[in-house]
Amino acid sequence: MSTVIPVALTVPEVMAALRMSRSKGYDLIRAKKLATFTEGRSRRIPADALAAYIRTKMEENA
Repeated sequence: MSTVIPVALTVPEVMAALRMSRSKGYDLIRAKKLATFTEGRSRRIPADALAAYIRTKMEENA
């Protein structure tokens, strides 16, 4: 059985992964710290954008 890794995540999925509140997640999006795109009325975060955000935070704290 293979596991499918999503290419784009929903906001709730990203917030769960980061252990952040919904409002903090949307704050990151509004501040352009987390790249997103919309498909119809749905907002999605590319998995590589999440990885880039985490990498940036790690470099800031190094």
